[in-house]
Amino acid sequence: MYHRSVASVLFLSLIVLTVQAAAGEAAAGEAAAAKGGKVRVLVITGGHDFEQAPFYGMFEAMEGVTMTKATYPDAASLLTPDLADTCDVVVFYDMWAQGISDTQQQAFVKLLERGIGVVALHHTLAAHQNWPEYARIIGGKFHLQRQEGDKVVPGSGYFHDQEVNVRVANSSHPITRGLSDFQIRDETYNNYDTDPKAEVLLTTEHPKSDRELAWVKTYAKSRVVYVALGHDHFAYENPNFRTVVARSILWAAGRL
Repeated sequence: MYHRSVASVLFLSLIVLTVQAAAGEAAAGEAAAAKGGKVRVLVITGGHDFEQAPFYGMFEAMEGVTMTKATYPDAASLLTPDLADTCDVVVFYDMWAQGISDTQQQAFVKLLERGIGVVALHHTLAAHQNWPEYARIIGGKFHLQRQEGDKVVPGSGYFHDQEVNVRVANSSHPITRGLSDFQIRDETYNNYDTDPKAEVLLTTEHPKSDRELAWVKTYAKSRVVYVALGHDHFAYENPNFRTVVARSILWAAGRL
């Protein structure tokens, strides 16, 4: 009788533990599913023409990514702290040199304090020319004009249709891990600023390009990636470029 009671208690305990474990696994599964849902990406353009169909097609082909589009000047009204509730990563592919208002600038910085991911591509290096903080956010600046003063800053240059040999400078970072050096036909920039504290991922020795082609950094609580590549369909269709952009989005969202 004693042994039967012990056995019954043990059996009931096993059932309870099994149910609890199943419930725990279900909750963990739901949490994992929520975390593993599609990365919500807002792609912002404006101030520069581009080949829209192949550019947006690059994002539409990415697994695990859902895209929303916005264009300056209207896009500026979206860059508020509330955006972090509905968006994981903002991709900047604009060259909005006119800038945004002081109030919009402050709202943008507050958004970054919430930790939204940032992926900055190609000509956005020349955006917001009169807002120094933007250069600090993305880690660099393309100078549209020569600047005179205590320190002369030469204007930056650009060169179309260059065959660029790209070297993986940091193979241990999640964005570039397992990626081999590659070649791409693209527009190059030179004489631009790069944050010396940024972690450089891709470089080149091309004579018409500055050395640093891609880097990562943090601003406030946000992960930031800048990639200098990406002028037209030759870049959009390059599998290595697509890999870098896709991984940059995932890394900025904290998913990689």
